Amino acid sequence: MATDDNLRLEHQLCVALYDASRAIVGCYRPLLAELGITYSQYTVLLVLWERDTATLRDLGEVLHLDSATLSPMVKRLEAAGLVTRRRGAHDERLLDVTITDAGRRLRDGASAAQRSVEQLTGLDPAELAALRDQLNELTARTRRLDLAG
Repeated sequence: MATDDNLRLEHQLCVALYDASRAIVGCYRPLLAELGITYSQYTVLLVLWERDTATLRDLGEVLHLDSATLSPMVKRLEAAGLVTRRRGAHDERLLDVTITDAGRRLRDGASAAQRSVEQLTGLDPAELAALRDQLNELTARTRRLDLAG
């Protein structure tokens, strides 16, 4: 059976990105499990370590997650004592998510996990930064195209 060369599996950018993403997240998984969090929860905590408090809507926008995915994740973080959820003081339609002291204490362990994953890649800091920047630019371009279409 003949196939177009551009349809060969090994030529697919989508497959390479998906496989790379799964491999990197797989490196994080055992390290974050030691901290008692999942990779998805880690991404929420990353935002809160920077901001301390964010609305559920803002978390969704930054992480590109819908509320159906984000709400149960934040509830589990709250049950673990890592965040609190409260209705917005100025707008009760908004839900404020705030990191707790227990959540802040996970930061050092998460930082060590990040360094471990960086080392596992075998890339030096400049190569890691360049790859991250290229992926961010690719993501921004495709999102712009998606919004325009």
